[in-house]
Amino acid sequence: MNPPHPLDNVRVVLSHTSHPGNIGAAARAMKTMGLASLYLVNPKFFPDKEAERRAAGAWDVLNKARVCADLDEALSGTILAAAVTARPRDLSHEVFDARRGAMELLEQARQNPVALVFGTEMSGLTTLEVSKCQIVVHIPANPAYSSLNLASAVQLMSYELRMAMPEAGEAGAFSPRVGTAGVAAGFDEIELLCHHLERVAVSSGFLDPREPKRLMQRIRRLFARARLEKEEVNILRGILGACEKRMRLDHPVKAISSSGATAPESE
Repeated sequence: MNPPHPLDNVRVVLSHTSHPGNIGAAARAMKTMGLASLYLVNPKFFPDKEAERRAAGAWDVLNKARVCADLDEALSGTILAAAVTARPRDLSHEVFDARRGAMELLEQARQNPVALVFGTEMSGLTTLEVSKCQIVVHIPANPAYSSLNLASAVQLMSYELRMAMPEAGEAGAFSPRVGTAGVAAGFDEIELLCHHLERVAVSSGFLDPREPKRLMQRIRRLFARARLEKEEVNILRGILGACEKRMRLDHPVKAISSSGATAPESE
């Protein structure tokens, strides 16, 4: 069985889109460059006639668009997500320009699903949304006027993905790399690890859920840099499970009372 074409493994995720016309225009931009997987996180208007009009022939992409309740659902099953944002962030993930970011995504898309994540037209991606991605992609623009239309940004990144194809090999001739690297951990597995770590941090007294500060944001950034493999996630969760077992043995009453506590994510 031949591996999927890398562009088929690229999801374009639009989060909380306000204007349906931008959804249609994004679908058109994707189709012109060979992308077909569109995910919509809680769009304000969809389906919508304006989206259909602006799609201008890319109705297959539009009609197959998957509407998701939240970003976690849209990223489920991916191993790498790139947050497209113009704003500098504290505790930022590794930052790539549009060209290098496209190459990084396409390299991973040789074997596994990846995602390109765009925020709402007015304010872009939230800090929490960016923290759920592993890399940040910045589109270089005129610093005096860096505002870029959502559909235009999708068109630009779709173009860069297509142009990155020769960097990895001839179109249609992709084959899995042979090497010693293990299987990359997926988004869902990393999220479960984060929640497990947070639970143990609260139960052990290391993390005060009333004043979480930015501990989990830093942890997510650490995991994003590490690009964890499945086996590494299993090892870490095994250690955390052993810690929980020991805490229950040493402090049964305290462990039981705090086992369900969850610290709120701080932005």
